[in-house]
Amino acid sequence: MPPSSPSTSAPATVEPLADLRVPHHPLEDVLGVLTGTFLASLGLYLLETAGAVTGGTAGLALLLTHATSLPFAVLFLLVNAPFFGLAIWKKGWSFTLRTALCVAIVSGFSVLHERWLHIAQIHPLEAVIGGNLLVGVGLLIVFRHGASLGGFNILALILQERAGLRAGYVQMALDVTVILLGLLVIPWPWVLLSALGGVVLNLVLALNHRPGRYRA
Repeated sequence: MPPSSPSTSAPATVEPLADLRVPHHPLEDVLGVLTGTFLASLGLYLLETAGAVTGGTAGLALLLTHATSLPFAVLFLLVNAPFFGLAIWKKGWSFTLRTALCVAIVSGFSVLHERWLHIAQIHPLEAVIGGNLLVGVGLLIVFRHGASLGGFNILALILQERAGLRAGYVQMALDVTVILLGLLVIPWPWVLLSALGGVVLNLVLALNHRPGRYRA
């Protein structure tokens, strides 16, 4: 029997990209989490230094620094605590423990930034744009190593995985709400500038963290 012609032979099976992903090595996860949390904490420090805010639980913590005498490191831990129950329920203990560790590391890095990095002067636009870019890239790295920075990140990731909504857009809607709350404690020009920074941060997430491409 003559061999089948190319036009009639069965097409080769193409493995989906999702099946070709290789899990991270534990050492890669450790280095990735340290890198992501460092970048995110540095971005938050720039925002705090300039007196600006951002979205999410980090933004709530920054807002509370204007209204209380507690440091950001303590407030960031307290604000994130209620979201850990949701993480355990929907994402499991491994994700939750990694997230709790990331939140603690960000708080620790923020203390080090305050002690070791003294910024005499920074333009507000530089602080807001640069700070939110650093936070966005830090979040991406943390997401891709199976964790988050808590709070709204947890909710955004769950909605992306369960409802197909892009995490960046979900986060953006929640962040805008938090930033608008800034009108209660900071002047409105700073709120507008912070809103611009929130858009920058969440565009980084929306353009680089899509459903089916690379999930946490």
